[in-house]
Amino acid sequence: MEQMEALDIIKELLETKQYTRLRQKIADMNIADIAVVMEQIEESELLKIFRILPKNMAADVFSYLEVDSQQFIITSLSEREAANIIDNLMADDATDLLEEMPANIVKKLLASASADTRRDINHLLRYPEDSAGSIMTVEYVDLKENMTVEDAIQRIRQIGVDSETINICYVLDQKRTLVGTVALRYLLISPSDAVIGDIMHENVVYLNTLMDQEEVARQFQKYDFTSMPVADNEGRLVGIVTVDDVVDILQEEATEDIEKMAAIVPSDKPYMKTGVFETWKKRIPWLLLLMISATFTGSIITSFEDALGVFPILTAFIPMLMDTGGNAGGQASVTIIRGLSLNEIGYSDVPRILWKELRVALICGMTLSAAYFAKLMLFDKVGLGVAAVVCLTLIAAVAIAKMIGCSLPVLAKRLGFDPAVMASPFITTIVDALSLIIYFAIATKVLHV
Repeated sequence: MEQMEALDIIKELLETKQYTRLRQKIADMNIADIAVVMEQIEESELLKIFRILPKNMAADVFSYLEVDSQQFIITSLSEREAANIIDNLMADDATDLLEEMPANIVKKLLASASADTRRDINHLLRYPEDSAGSIMTVEYVDLKENMTVEDAIQRIRQIGVDSETINICYVLDQKRTLVGTVALRYLLISPSDAVIGDIMHENVVYLNTLMDQEEVARQFQKYDFTSMPVADNEGRLVGIVTVDDVVDILQEEATEDIEKMAAIVPSDKPYMKTGVFETWKKRIPWLLLLMISATFTGSIITSFEDALGVFPILTAFIPMLMDTGGNAGGQASVTIIRGLSLNEIGYSDVPRILWKELRVALICGMTLSAAYFAKLMLFDKVGLGVAAVVCLTLIAAVAIAKMIGCSLPVLAKRLGFDPAVMASPFITTIVDALSLIIYFAIATKVLHV
């Protein structure tokens, strides 16, 4: 509600060209709220607001904007202004921006940026995408073992303003090997002549530069840290990852998994900023594949035309059986995929998973068949033979669906594929075909058609 009021006020001040009052209004707002409001302003007015921002806020607000807005602003500024923004961004934020921009613009921005900024950005760009090295920042506070607490506090005062965080300081030896950490609170309560090497915490948990970002998120969850150091293969400190980066990772990975489970090629852009043609390109590949695979279902129905001719009532129950099987498989697959993503399930757990899901499937199947049997006999008034065929198929379809739903994601991960790809759409297609085969096989035996 407050953001909507702020948006209305800012729009009014822009329209009436009351730029002094606008600057005062913006200066009193939270940086993240300013970015939210700016995202809702017309593009033609966006640059005006950005130029009005106080210099000490501009880079911070810029880092909260969506990539499209960042690109518009950075390409609209003069080279000097753009370089100033790049220089004042945290290195990881600047790197993320440049990775999304055309090569010719990146070249100009880096040429205008300071030597330190170019070094930091080039350092981060060399790491694989979605690795700890690519998301870390190189702005941190490092201390030496032989420093006193007084020396350490003086160093924090000198470089702390440009660091991502000063809550945890990292202790290095002469070879820049990470040997310990010390929290700012311990520095504040320790004697000024105490030596850092004596008060530091030596059992350091750190990330490797090549660690996948999903594993990075799991490490944060495991240890409940707000920041973690990143070291190379020789144990030398090269950067840190902070919890705000982990929140972005979790959102990105969850979005990617949801899109894959819905048979959509993952996209980096928000829905409202993705064009119609681009959205079509993301959705059509899986739709085509699933449509082709669904033709097998039609072939199965065609091959049992004789049975359907004798008992046409069997046709009425096909949608229910296919939907129920697909839903049962989807339930199992989503549960297993979530367990895999949290490292709660491994390949060695497959026998236990199958045994558990089989029992769950039988209980679910019998419950569903009992309820549907009552409906068939009381309301649909079908014969006992047809009711038996439908209910037996229901039990078998649920059992097979859950077996497939729980095993395919584990198998996919074992083979190096993304388990989310084996979720609902893919599993549903397989289950639909198997449910029909079972249905007509049982009908042939029970009804003698």
